Order: sequence, then structure tokens, then C-alpha cells
Amino acid sequence: FQKAIESDRPIFLSIGYSTCHWCHVMEHESFEDEEVAQLMNENFISIKVDREELPEIDHVYMSVCQAMTGRGGWPLTIIMTPQKEPFFAGTYFPKNGRFGQPGMMELLPSIAEAWKNKRKELVHSANRINEFLQNSNKKELGKALGESILNDTYSQFDSRYDKVHGGFGTQPKFPSPHNLIYLLRYHHMTGDKNALMMVEKTLQEMRLGGIFDHVGFGFHRYSTDKEWLVPHFEKMLYDQAMLTMAYTEAFQITGNSDYKQTAKKILTYVQRDMTDASGGFYSAEDADSEGEEGLFYLWTIDELKSILDEDDAKLVQKVFNLEPNGNFKDETTGQFIGRNIFHQQFPISNAKEREKIFAIREKLFQVREKRIHPIKDDKILTDWNGLMIVAFAKAGVAFQSELLINTGEKSARFILKNLTDGKGRLKKRYRNGKSGLDAHLDDYAFFVWGLLELYEATFDLQYLQKAIQLSEIMVSEFWNESSGGFYLGSNKAEKLIVRSMTGYDGAIPSGNSVAAMNLLKLTRITGEVKWAEMADKTFKVFSN
Repeated sequence: FQKAIESDRPIFLSIGYSTCHWCHVMEHESFEDEEVAQLMNENFISIKVDREELPEIDHVYMSVCQAMTGRGGWPLTIIMTPQKEPFFAGTYFPKNGRFGQPGMMELLPSIAEAWKNKRKELVHSANRINEFLQNSNKKELGKALGESILNDTYSQFDSRYDKVHGGFGTQPKFPSPHNLIYLLRYHHMTGDKNALMMVEKTLQEMRLGGIFDHVGFGFHRYSTDKEWLVPHFEKMLYDQAMLTMAYTEAFQITGNSDYKQTAKKILTYVQRDMTDASGGFYSAEDADSEGEEGLFYLWTIDELKSILDEDDAKLVQKVFNLEPNGNFKDETTGQFIGRNIFHQQFPISNAKEREKIFAIREKLFQVREKRIHPIKDDKILTDWNGLMIVAFAKAGVAFQSELLINTGEKSARFILKNLTDGKGRLKKRYRNGKSGLDAHLDDYAFFVWGLLELYEATFDLQYLQKAIQLSEIMVSEFWNESSGGFYLGSNKAEKLIVRSMTGYDGAIPSGNSVAAMNLLKLTRITGEVKWAEMADKTFKVFSN
């Protein structure tokens, strides 16, 4: 920023993350291209941010992009003044313009030109955006929430429910397991059978669909279609955690062992592929390998025939709905290219067939392991580890497995050892023996949730004591004194143009909602009323 002020240049900010497909595309097309690089280096100061390490920066500028363009996504492209005030926002831009959209070669010179000759207008625009940000983060206390909000929420899901394929809305379809957990608990509270039916149908359809990795287990990030067939192939740790919780709670309510088996398969994937030897959990696996999305996960019929005998190859074709021409289209041509995503129309009811498929799957898994793997994002994030600890603890209790609980405990010990400073404050991320960055609200809220679940699973008092200590730090650094609720960033962190506060549940629950839940739990466990009073204020901040 100092350099931008001294050279009087605007800042080109690109926010993305390691396993983001379109971030890679823009990186190869533009940031690694000599022509584009020259334009950027001559006219801008360029900054690259990992949104998973710096979520507050991402949140601030994503809300700008959504307000300015009506949509958001990654890579997020922001151009701003040296004072961090944005005046231009967008997402992915190709190198050269197409379909009436400008590319980097057109965009960069025209913004550089405007910065030189129409500075006044750009600064005016930046001031208006700044004003919008300040206003949107002002919170006024609303009324206390009553039971009607729960019924309204249920009605929202009911109206958006897809009766044919499960899930909500049309496409793309995200698993959003916290919504399913909500409906499970709503059913538990009211006895409403429709709420349970929506969850069961959705969980079953996702498990049968291509969004589930039938060979190596675990779930992909979302489905590009409404049938759950063609996924966006990256695998995120938080999805594994939240989906494990949803399948586990579905098992607890229904006793249906299929849900238990699915949860166990997700955890098998996490233990096998996403767990560091010292106990922390890795963040994600890429969608791409060898420069192509999904390549690692796809199969041709010929390939299967070369691995399996004739009967087994036929069985796999039948059970997993594989087509000679493939069921996966090339993203540039839109044509089927002979490659298949495994998916099922129906669960396998025949016990003998199930046994056979079990052996075949193991064989295919061994072959697939020899392929070039997608890149693994092996940074260990405190917040996502917190969610995974919750999942292991919940599953361990529900399935009476010491082993699962121990896996959660090992991660908690890892965080307490490697991701806390001398004063007991949390840090954000760990990689290659180094930990660093300021922790955010989600790190405290999610890790405290994990500690409380471990306490409930083991009754080991140290987990409760740690949860209380970290909650005290969370209140001292993140609590909004004027209205209640928690800021996303600590009062000790780098100052941004606005200190943001959000209660929005995206792909994962918001830090505020998990913090409020923790505070209520702490009151129940400790008898300390102050925690409940804070939870109540948090609800009022977001009740409008």
C-alpha cells in the first residue's frame, strides 16, 4: 500500500483459493502471460489473497462485488485506490474479450487511462461504495425472536424443495448440510414428517449421485445440475465435516444404517487422504489434474474392461449407470467424450451384489491411486479443523467408536500445540511447520464448538476449560460493544476499510450462529448466565 501511494497507482487485488478451477484458468491465461503481466506491472500494484487465510478481506470485497455487479464468485477481481477503497469489481476475466465482455487486454488499459484522466469520477465512485459498506455493517437491535421464525424458515425450505431429486432450488445444487441439520432438528422438535422426508430424500439422492465419490469416498463441492450427477470435482474439508454431521444426525433420528455407513465412508476418506501424521486436517483437494477438471475421477468402459473380468465390468456398468459414449461432457465442446462419472439410480439391495461391488471398488481404487492426483491444499486451518473435530466427536458418540473420538482429540491437541500463541490466542493456519496469521471469529467459534463436542464425548474437563478460555478471548477481541454480536475480525488485526459483521450461512454456518450456539451450551454446562445474555443479544442483532 505504501508502494501504491508512492507510485500513485491503483491496486489490482485478486482473491482466490488453491483448489478453485477458474482461479487456475485466470492464473494461466493472464497472470502468467507476458503481455498481461506487462500491463499489470506498468499500471498497478498487484496483490494476491488466499480467501481461506484472510476471510475478512474476502468478505468485505465480495460484498462490494455483489453490490456493484449483482453477483459474486472466485477469482474475485477488485481494483481500488491505495487507500484500499474499491472502484471496480468483477470475477473471472479472460485474457481477451469475448461475448461482449471485456478481457484483461481491454480492461487494464482503460482503467489505467481512467485513473490518469478521470480520477475524480473514480474517487467519487469509491466514496459511494465506502458509504455503502459503512451502512451495511451498521447493526440495529431487532425484536426478540419467537418460535414463528422457525416455522417461517421451514416454509422457505418447503417452497424451494425439489420433489424429484431432493435438495433445494434448481442448479447448481450445493449440499448445504446445515440446512438439512436444521430440518432434522425441526422435525425432532415438532414431529413434522415432511421436514424429515425432505432431508431423507436429499441425503439419499446425494449419496447415489455423482457428487459422491463412489470409488474413493467423500463428497465433491457441489452439483452443476439438479440431478446431483455432474459435480464440480474439488473436495473441501468443511463439506466432509458438515455432511458427516447431517448423515450422523439422520441416523440418530431414523436408525437407518445407510446414513451411518455414508458418514463412516466420508470419515474414512478424511482419515486416509486429508489427515496429517501429527493430527491436523488438510483443507482441500483440487478439481483439476493434468490440467483437466475431473480427469482423476472419470472412467471409460474400455479402461474398466481392461481391469475387470467380463462379468464384473458388466455389473459395474449396470450398477453405476455407465454409458459407452460417457455421461460427462467436455466443458469447451459440450460433447460426450467417452468418460463416465459413477452414479447410481437405486441403492444395491441384493446382499451378494453388494459384496461383489465392495471387492470391485477396492480393485478400482488401487488402480486409480496410480493416476496423477489432483493437487492437495495441505494447509491446516483452525476453523475447518474445528468443524471436522465436531464431526468426528458426534460420529464417535453416535456409532460408539472410541477410534473416531480419538481422531477428533488428536486434531484438537494439534491445534492447541501448533495454532495457539503464548497468550492462548488462536492462529489461523499452519503449513510446513510454520503457523501464522490472525485468527478470525470462525476460528474461535468452530474450534470452541469442537472442544465442547469433545467434552460431551469424553467428559474430559480440559476440553471444557479450554472452550471457556477461548470464549473469553473471543468476547474480548470480537464482541461488538455497541449492539452485541461478533465482528469477523479481531480488534488486534490489520484495520480494513470497514470492520465487518455477518450472520449469513454460506457453504458453512456463520461464525455468529455457531458462537451463539456455543454460548447457549456454555450457560447450560456452567450455569453462567452471562453467556446466554450474549447469545440473546446476538440473536437480536440479526433478528431484523
